[in-house]
Amino acid sequence: MKRRIRSIFWLMVACMVGINGFQAYWLYNTYQLTASQFARTAREALASVVQRQQLDLARQFVERDHGAKGRIMVFQNTDEEGHFNRVVVRQGKGDDTAHRARPDVLVQRAVEPNGVPAGLDLSNVKEIRVQRLDQSGAVPSGASDTLARKLSRLIINNWAGGKPVNLRQLSANYHRELRLRGADATLVLDTMSLPLRRAGASPSAAFDRLPTRAGYTVKTPPVSLNPFRELYVRASFQPPTSYILRAMGGLLAGSVLLLALTTGCFWLMLSTILRQKKLSDVKNDFINNMTHELKTPLATVSAAVEALQNFGALNDPAKTQAYLSISRTELQRLSDLVEKVLNIAADERQPLALRPEPVQPAELVNEIVARHQLQAAKPVAFDVQAAPAGPVQADPLHLGNVINNLIDNAIKYAGEAVAITIRSWQSAAGWHLSVADNGPGIAPAYQEAIFDQFFRVPTGNLHNVKGFGLGLYYVRQVVERHGGRITVHSEPGRGSRFDVLIPQESKT
Repeated sequence: MKRRIRSIFWLMVACMVGINGFQAYWLYNTYQLTASQFARTAREALASVVQRQQLDLARQFVERDHGAKGRIMVFQNTDEEGHFNRVVVRQGKGDDTAHRARPDVLVQRAVEPNGVPAGLDLSNVKEIRVQRLDQSGAVPSGASDTLARKLSRLIINNWAGGKPVNLRQLSANYHRELRLRGADATLVLDTMSLPLRRAGASPSAAFDRLPTRAGYTVKTPPVSLNPFRELYVRASFQPPTSYILRAMGGLLAGSVLLLALTTGCFWLMLSTILRQKKLSDVKNDFINNMTHELKTPLATVSAAVEALQNFGALNDPAKTQAYLSISRTELQRLSDLVEKVLNIAADERQPLALRPEPVQPAELVNEIVARHQLQAAKPVAFDVQAAPAGPVQADPLHLGNVINNLIDNAIKYAGEAVAITIRSWQSAAGWHLSVADNGPGIAPAYQEAIFDQFFRVPTGNLHNVKGFGLGLYYVRQVVERHGGRITVHSEPGRGSRFDVLIPQESKT
């Protein structure tokens, strides 16, 4: 049985380790994925904010001379990818009647990669439109390039190149964009002018040579603020713990709940198995004890009857009376054993009923000690100090049984030379009783269990002390029904001491 329980225990431990390991691995991967999502969101948000700020500059440039008389210039070329492009630029000064009337159109071939001829004055550009043409020269559906991309390239390289960058506005816009994307975190923006074509270095490598900011572990790739000035910006973040916790909050809560439920179920199952094993051991001990207790009176009665039948004891009235007296005593003992078991079973179905009345506890102690001095089967040295005390509201019958059981256990479990020390006194909390003996003591592992029903300290195959494991269980029931408490203090080989407290007023 023990080997099977150990196997079940280690199997459950392996299952728990496997489940916890899988959950930890899954949560770690989810954490890494969430951190990557944050880095991607930060990168995309920075690129979006920079592009938006560039477009704002471009829009200011296009709209600053909105009253100028305009003319439209159209440039066509084939770009580096083989696409045929048309670039339409509207310029003007004075009023804008040329925009409403049909302007003169100058068409020429452009050889610059960006579709703009060299030497073009962009100081008064009002509108730029870029179109991609098919082989017939028509504009295919959905093929017009966006104003954003072409404006960024044309305007930043020509007009905005000399403009200062508003880093404070960029930082505010970046924070706002991150909040909109749910990825707000503590950050700093770093800018650097990198002459890449002369140095032959990449922006990332150049930024990596900057002094590291303490605590800022997440960094975005450099984003170009102004290619004309070769100005780049990069964002550095402190660990985005709050963002990750918000993103993984449901997963973490679910995982913790699942692990708690799984661990609780395994623990409940293991404790149930151990409790069932304990109950099985208690049942077996009870059966063994009951067998020994019942065999003794039955064997005695059987021997007395055999003596009467086979050895002529019936012809001797004195012997007959002696054997009958022995039989009556043993049968009464047998009846008491059965009655005790039945009473315990009845107490399980119905709480113990008390009839409290004023009791003089010191007198009760002295009376029970005197009775044991007369009935003890072996020498017992009593050291009794029962201080006079006022009356206590208690059931005299059950309280007397408590004192009697404690003294009886001290006598039964002690050796040949029994020494029992009894102290009783009264305090504001109630009446105190202490019963100490010089017996074998109780191991710490069993000191809580001795008050359980049918429990007896294991002694192997030895059965040198009679009992069912009901005495201390009954004592605890009576004491607790009075609203008191009982505790044990014991060390193996140094005896035991039981302390009882009964309140002044019974809580029945």
